[in-house]
This record gives sequence, C-alpha cells and structure tokens, in this order.
Amino acid sequence: MTTLAFTKGQGTGNDFVLVLDAEGQLNLSIGQIARICDRKFGIGADGFIRVIKSASLEAGAASLAEEPRAEWFMDYYNSDGSIAEMCGNGIRVFARYLTEKGLVQLDDGQTLAVGTRDGVKDLTRNRAGFAVDLGRWKLTEADVLVSAKNLQTARPSQGINVGNPHYVVALAEQTELENLDLSSAPAINPAPPAGANVEFVVPAEPMIHEGVGSINMRVYERGSGETLSCGTGVVAAALATRHWAGPGAPNTWQVTVPGGTLGVRMFATEDGEHVGLSGAAELVYEGVLTL
Repeated sequence: MTTLAFTKGQGTGNDFVLVLDAEGQLNLSIGQIARICDRKFGIGADGFIRVIKSASLEAGAASLAEEPRAEWFMDYYNSDGSIAEMCGNGIRVFARYLTEKGLVQLDDGQTLAVGTRDGVKDLTRNRAGFAVDLGRWKLTEADVLVSAKNLQTARPSQGINVGNPHYVVALAEQTELENLDLSSAPAINPAPPAGANVEFVVPAEPMIHEGVGSINMRVYERGSGETLSCGTGVVAAALATRHWAGPGAPNTWQVTVPGGTLGVRMFATEDGEHVGLSGAAELVYEGVLTL
C-alpha cells in the first residue's frame, strides 16, 4: 500500500486536495484522483492539485520557456480526475501552500510566477489573500442556449474564455437563482465537445455602487458539479455582465457566490486587456491517506 501526505485548502468554499510531488515521482490514475476527491469514500474536494516543479513534467517546459521564474507548476485535476486548464481559486490556494510551506518566499510587492496549462500566471499578496492576473480573455459564442432544472425555458448565454470555457446565463431575479436545481449538469445547445462551466448570474441591487459592479452567481463546473465557488467562473460572470451593461460599465466588480465574495478587476496592458481575481485562500488541515 502507498501512503500519501496531503493538505486540504479552500478559497471561498471551493476546496482542493494538494499533494507535494516536487520531482514528479507520483503517478496517480484518474480513478485514484476521483476517489481521493470523493466526499463519501475519500477526502472530499472539488479538485486535486499536484504541487510539482515545472522542470519535472512535460507541460511545465512551456511555462519555463515563457517565464524562467515559474519554478512551480499547478498540475490541476477536476474531482472526476479529468485535467483542467486553469482554476482561479485553486491557484490562489496553490500560492498559499507554496508560501506557508516555505517553498517560495514572497515579500510585499513581489510577484510569484506559477506555471499552468493555460500559461504562466502572476500572483501577488493583498489584504484579502492573493490576487492573480489571469491574463487575456475573449468573448466566444453568444447564441448558445442553456437549460437547467427549474428554469422554465432555455436561456441564451454568453461564451467567455479565460483559459477555460464558460457560458454565462443572466437570470431575471434572485428567486430564479435560488430555485435552480444544479444537482445535474445544465444542457448546453449546441454542446461543446470538451464541455464547459456554466454560470448563472443576477445583478445586485443596485448593480453599480460608487463605481463598483456587484452580481450574485451560482456555477456548475464541468468535471466537478455545482461548487460553492469557481474563480474563473466568477471572472467570466463579471466579464459577461460588463459586456451586457455596455459602455460606461465599471472595470471593478464584486461577485458573491454561495461560498463568499471575490473581487474582479479588468485592466489594460501592452498586449491587451487582462482580468484579475482576488480573494481569500487558506489551508484547512493536513493528513495522510492510504491508497
């Protein structure tokens, strides 16, 4: 039997199992990862993160080529064992792990570069926890219909890509959001070949206050189901809402999910507009699992 030392972490209720495997010696199957994340037969988590050096896996080579400072790579898996390109809450928890375990030193004002399958992401500390620059984003399909339990009719969505695919659906009122049944996956028509995350949003009252936009959101994550929070989903929801609001909409948003509130900021860079995500991230407990 194999024993596996792990750390449990969470960001606004989006929880992860983190395992240190710096040199890439661990070889877990999809089934083993799914069992670790199972809430009845395993530790229980929305995702699994292998903490590995970029030089120790093939996907990390591109990160080092992009940014030699990206010593560490977030090897992220959904709770069903499938690979995901990015995780906005997960990478903040990843940064918390690296700093609290003494694997990196991150002083005030310094930037931590982390490799992911969606390129290198830069993180900084802030009062809430950590902020991550998720890079450039893009609008995708706007004519995709989404159906879900307790929605009387299929609703149009706005496609957003922030390194992974999302479809954002606007609802009319808070009761619609609360009454959604996300125990099963919403139907996306036409269905994307690799699946997608789906966010349902309702503006707060008022939606804009003192130059900051506010929305409420629930999410169904591909490979994980409904979660209390989804970092990239929060970003996608804020981007879609700003797009719908039109010219004059703010570039700073507060997005409230069942697990808490996260901040989103859109800002100009030399290579185009980037979007950032900020919020709390903490390590909850440690343990040893026998596989």
